Amino acid sequence: MDDGIRLFALPEPPARDFTEHNDRSRALWDAFAENTHPRAPVRLNTNPRMLLLDPRHNTRGISYREYMTDPELMGQAVLEWNYWVRFLLPGDHEKGLPDVWRVHVDFENVYDAAWFGAPVEYHADQVPYAGPFLGEDNKRALFDRGIPDPFSGEWAERAVRFLEHFQRKSRVGWTFLGRPVEVMPHAPFINFDGAFTAAASLRGPTEACMDLLTDPDYAGELLDFVTEAVIARIRAWRGYLGLPAVWDDYLTADDSVEMLSVEQYREFILPRHRALFDALCPAGRRGIHLCGNAQRLFPVIRDELSVTNFDTGFPVDFARFRAEMGPEVQLSGGPRAPLFVGEDPAPLLDETRRILASSILQGGRFILQEGNNLPPRACLDHCAAFYRLGRELGGIPR
Repeated sequence: MDDGIRLFALPEPPARDFTEHNDRSRALWDAFAENTHPRAPVRLNTNPRMLLLDPRHNTRGISYREYMTDPELMGQAVLEWNYWVRFLLPGDHEKGLPDVWRVHVDFENVYDAAWFGAPVEYHADQVPYAGPFLGEDNKRALFDRGIPDPFSGEWAERAVRFLEHFQRKSRVGWTFLGRPVEVMPHAPFINFDGAFTAAASLRGPTEACMDLLTDPDYAGELLDFVTEAVIARIRAWRGYLGLPAVWDDYLTADDSVEMLSVEQYREFILPRHRALFDALCPAGRRGIHLCGNAQRLFPVIRDELSVTNFDTGFPVDFARFRAEMGPEVQLSGGPRAPLFVGEDPAPLLDETRRILASSILQGGRFILQEGNNLPPRACLDHCAAFYRLGRELGGIPR
């Protein structure tokens, strides 16, 4: 059952040999792992919203509601997004037709709150979001229900159903553009977007912050409940997927901590982050993704949690990061994402030059990317110019 491109308006594969590019990129990433790379790798982070939310590609008007509820549509959309990445997106990633295509279940960023029972809202031209549902009159509702079963509820059951659909298709010869399709041993529920981010989704951002001030005992109870429940969920889902119980290299997130002071982070969030890392990555390399203005928290996270890999959005002071964090700590970051959609590429390229001229390249532990995630309708010509400039100016001082 060979599927071609049938959902989105995408060009036919170009008649181009990517062997040289792929060899060069593979050597670069191998050298980066050993910190012997000649220049900073360049990558652009994307997901299927690049096609779903771009009318140039989504000419059929496929909605996120359809995408999130139809496994046949999701599988095809993920494949076409992978095609877009491999043939159209600039960067130091593998390009061209792969030996095997791999699909996964994609629930964007609603999976944590949705698993706890939050309603998922859909609006045109937006990714879905989970609406808060723990008000003042029912804020203990989760505690009354107890920790959810990892595989029960609308969204966990949907993930299992989608995985089984993909696996059935793969077993009977699923192919895309003449290459076989396999199912990644992955599901949203082995990830976690963070204890405070979950609390902010369940209670609402203002309410979650007010809880810290007016009802700190409840805030701590909710954060503990969420952390304990998610650790159990991740362990169960990793077992279901045949993965080891712990990671050798683990990246988590908690974007909402940008709303907190250092003191609030230490009191309320640090113990929960420590519990998560100690349970899931007790001896491996630890990383965290933090969008927004959270740089004041980085030294605490490094020193208290042994995190050595920071994936960032914006704003970030790159010179301060390298001076404060040292040459051994890795940072992934770059120009703020809106610069990739502007008409004039000059501000994007000027900002890229400024970043690369800072001390961030000292020590070599830097990946140049957008900060952070490439927005739909980004100009691919801007992306190509950004990639060229990164290759030109991203040399590592030795």
